[in-house]
Amino acid sequence: MKRRHTAIFLILLSAILATVRVTGQPVKATALIDSSRILIGDQVNLRVELEKPSTLQSGFIQVPDTLSGKIEILERSPIDTTFLDDKSIRLVQNFRITCFDSGEYRIPPLRVDLLLPDRLDSIFTNDLVLKVLTLEIDTTRGPADIKMPYDAPLTLKEVIPYIMGIILAATLLFLILYSVRRKKRNLPLFIKPEKPKEPPHIIALRELDRIKEEKLWQKDKVKAFYSEVTAVLRTYIENRFGIHAMEQTTGEIIASFNTRGDLIQEKTLGYLQQILPTADLVKFAKYQPLPDDHNLTLINAYFFVNETKIEETVNAGKAEEQESKEQVPETVHERTLNQENNV
Repeated sequence: MKRRHTAIFLILLSAILATVRVTGQPVKATALIDSSRILIGDQVNLRVELEKPSTLQSGFIQVPDTLSGKIEILERSPIDTTFLDDKSIRLVQNFRITCFDSGEYRIPPLRVDLLLPDRLDSIFTNDLVLKVLTLEIDTTRGPADIKMPYDAPLTLKEVIPYIMGIILAATLLFLILYSVRRKKRNLPLFIKPEKPKEPPHIIALRELDRIKEEKLWQKDKVKAFYSEVTAVLRTYIENRFGIHAMEQTTGEIIASFNTRGDLIQEKTLGYLQQILPTADLVKFAKYQPLPDDHNLTLINAYFFVNETKIEETVNAGKAEEQESKEQVPETVHERTLNQENNV
């Protein structure tokens, strides 16, 4: 009975000490805890508040580093100030506390110093009780075996280096085997892509342009002029028609075209019948053609190549094909006129 009266007295005394009045306005200090029961080593939040008139000068609630000798302060938050109205404010600070000994601990009231107009005074927060529990041990069971640590699962970041290593090793092995195999076959390690072959008429026209620019007949090199023109035409005939013109005589070349009349038209064959015999006379009979013969030989060579060349693009539709055929003579004619003027 006596203990009960003592407890009631302490509670009333804490309430009286925790609240005082200054010029009709209350000053209140409060301590709160998130949970009054924790396991040993757990952490809990202790919150202290001070409500006072905004004009009252005071310190803040004084919290030591250790409470009740066993409860440790781990972390202190900054003091947060909130204006309740024009005349009062609330100051709040949070503390992270823990305890590593089991038992029941009383957190004593925390003091706040007040500077009143006529005196220095103090108030205290309410006291708190924190019960620290420990894990119960079943003594009826024998000591348990020590469990091995669990292996953490592999992450992608850990696996990627192994994957890259395997890929690199496989690549090196492939390159070694590939190089050995190519070496045994006397083949190059890397195959260079072949350059696309130029159409025969492109090569022939380029060579004829070169001969025209050199103007060998004007340098008393008539024989060289006819030799180069016929060499260009023979190479073109061999690549364009598959006739071995480089190994045949003039008569054999003309006979090859006559035998296969579908290769070129008779008019086109006439260009060769002017060029090749004239060149033979110059090379073998020391024939001296007139200057007009030089121009005619070069012009007929252009005509022969242009009228027998393979079109690079295939026109779709009969109308486009007919239009292409109509434009070819005009183009050849225009080019021939330009060549005559330049010569």
